[in-house]
Amino acid sequence: MLWAGLVFFAGWVLRCLSSYHPANINLYICQTVFILAGPPIYSATAYNILGRLMRYLPMHAPLHPGRVVIVFVYLGAAVESLTGAGGSMYATSTAYNSSKALTGGKLISISLVLQGVVEIIFVSLVALIHRRCVRHRMLTPNIRAVCIMLYGTSTLVLFRCIFRAIESFAVYTTTECNTDLCRFVVRNEWYLYAFEGAPMVLYTFWINIVHPGRFLPRSHDRYLHFDAVTEHVGPGWIDKRSRWETFADPLDIGGTLRGQPAHEAFWLKADDWPIARDGSFALGTATNVKGK
Repeated sequence: MLWAGLVFFAGWVLRCLSSYHPANINLYICQTVFILAGPPIYSATAYNILGRLMRYLPMHAPLHPGRVVIVFVYLGAAVESLTGAGGSMYATSTAYNSSKALTGGKLISISLVLQGVVEIIFVSLVALIHRRCVRHRMLTPNIRAVCIMLYGTSTLVLFRCIFRAIESFAVYTTTECNTDLCRFVVRNEWYLYAFEGAPMVLYTFWINIVHPGRFLPRSHDRYLHFDAVTEHVGPGWIDKRSRWETFADPLDIGGTLRGQPAHEAFWLKADDWPIARDGSFALGTATNVKGK
């Protein structure tokens, strides 16, 4: 969150400075790239929270919790690369209708669409865990709060992506701004404040008010039992495959097809693991302790 906030804040500061120095191409390039690059970094915070939620509910995790952040961060890095490349090419083009500007605009548009797709996949994973918790009657108030927070923040990012993509296809991928939508976007700066700045500001406040540290334990080994009350200190997620195998097949499709899942279902042997007695997150009395 700190890194995302710094990048996004820097983009708006540079935009303010650029308005006083419109001839400075370097300021224009920096403010364009930094503002576009901020939201994907914000999303990385949500990816980490989902991984923590999966460790707390290992029986409902569809993939290795430790690979959630890696997979989504790599996808986010690809989006960031396209965003940076597109923003730089568009901002440094010598003419509005040059091929360089059009190529940069297309890269920006593609990156925004891809970011929206990544957010949809992410929300689908949250919904899957939410549904499994409801089915097994394990949806505690804390888990519900985390799920709602992830739904809300991801919706804000997706909302921003949709409007940014509309702007990008209307403005950046054409040789002439001859449509009503293009002229509207170019002539009205409030559009950027309302659909780019406001969602990310709300995101920042939401994720700080509903801080996951209040609802999830710090220890990665602590998990919730099927009774939705007892918490055990287990061995953590155990996967018999190598790191590269878990990265190449995070859903363990190969093991599922063979009928031999690679991960160990340690949560089915609750009697083998001690009960965490130093405060219960399941009952909504989180104490931010390690649980050991």
